[in-house]
Amino acid sequence: MHIISQLRPGADLSRVTLPTFILEPRSMLERITNFMAHPETLLPITEIQDPVERFVAVVKFYLSGWHIKPPGVKKPLNPILGEIFTSYWDYPDKTRGYYISEQTSHHPPKSSYFFMAPEHHIRIDGTLKPRSKFLGNSAASMMEGIAVLRLLNTGERYFVTQPNMYARGILFGTMKYELGDHAFIRCPETGLVADLEFKTKGYFGGTYNAIGGFIKDSHDKNLFELSGMWNKEMYIKDLTTHKKDLLFDATHARHSPPKVRPLEEQEDRESQKLWTKVVQAVKNKDHEGATDEKSRIEDMQREEAAKRNNDGVDWHPQLFRRVQGGQGGSEEGEEDLDWIINAKVDGKTPEEQVKQILQIAAILPGQSPKREFAIPSRKASLERVPTRNTLETPSVETPQAQQQQNPIMGDLIDLSDPVPHPPPQPPRHQSDNSKEDDLMKGVPPSKLLHSTRQPESAARNALRRTDSETNEEDEFHDAHS
Repeated sequence: MHIISQLRPGADLSRVTLPTFILEPRSMLERITNFMAHPETLLPITEIQDPVERFVAVVKFYLSGWHIKPPGVKKPLNPILGEIFTSYWDYPDKTRGYYISEQTSHHPPKSSYFFMAPEHHIRIDGTLKPRSKFLGNSAASMMEGIAVLRLLNTGERYFVTQPNMYARGILFGTMKYELGDHAFIRCPETGLVADLEFKTKGYFGGTYNAIGGFIKDSHDKNLFELSGMWNKEMYIKDLTTHKKDLLFDATHARHSPPKVRPLEEQEDRESQKLWTKVVQAVKNKDHEGATDEKSRIEDMQREEAAKRNNDGVDWHPQLFRRVQGGQGGSEEGEEDLDWIINAKVDGKTPEEQVKQILQIAAILPGQSPKREFAIPSRKASLERVPTRNTLETPSVETPQAQQQQNPIMGDLIDLSDPVPHPPPQPPRHQSDNSKEDDLMKGVPPSKLLHSTRQPESAARNALRRTDSETNEEDEFHDAHS
């Protein structure tokens, strides 16, 4: 009954304490890897010569990951500010895919990620921005944000959005997970667009998990029709020949989860190590233990926010930077990403690109982290951009009064660039069996862009997301499955 007392239609679910029995035992940063968990649909894309067939292959890849979910209705753990998750895939052709992610904002929540398979000329940049609300007997998670799939050998970009997620029957009846509403895939270089509808079941008819949609050319002509169920078989029909073919069979598909460094090699703010006690308790159905440990982590985050607020410290992501959008910007047209990996991965060969990726963060077993988690001070910032704290909090207040009035405002993101490089790490001791160490030999100085000054106008023009109903700036919202 405690959860019912907190709910009302339109309520912000980030303010609701949800029972731990509905938790999925992994962080949202890790759950995003579902998107890349069918390499058999992803890796061949760059080998396809025809642009239309290539676009169809991208649609197939996009649809292949939605069936991956735990039984029932589960929500991933909410990443804390600055949480990091890295992983990799070993592919059958002896190549690898690399994944780096970080929680780049807490209010509103933003999970930013980077993926690259250098030998296959594939790169993905994305930021997920869930916005959740209570809708009576349902909870809706509006999955804002985009991903940009880049084919480096063709120069094509594919802008991708996500369907919204609904948890039905959360107060009475049978709980059910649904995907709903429209998602889009758009390639500006070819003009091709896919409009995909994830259909929710109606009160008096319809079925669960159905999809439909069309692939259109640059003149808005329908080329293909899509149908089926996202958790079973999906079909594509050529509207010129009227031939219908199986696009993807999720019923018999086996996904490839990523590999992760051992816990003993991870730092405290890496997802699996951070949440290990919560995950173990959830798996053991120890709901009291899971709640206690989850509360401890959340309290720690609040204390960190209060300390930053009291000390006048602006928080910066460790691995990502603000997108440089707008006319003439290096990421013009990609403003909805908000954040992008804070490194150049532009090597002339896949081997050089791998070395650049491994400079960003520890990904492979035995690889030492290149940087430490730290909170840079405002005084050290390259630019001082006013935050809501400096605008609203009088300087005469005591730290205790600030904590009582606004204990979490310190999580606001400063719009200035990250501070210069942190202090150098102590010398590493090379192991006897260190393939990864060999990869780092001869690596040029790091190309991390910590020292790149962001124009003041870019900070002033940074995008703000406001609620379409209240016109208030978005705050933290949980993602629900």
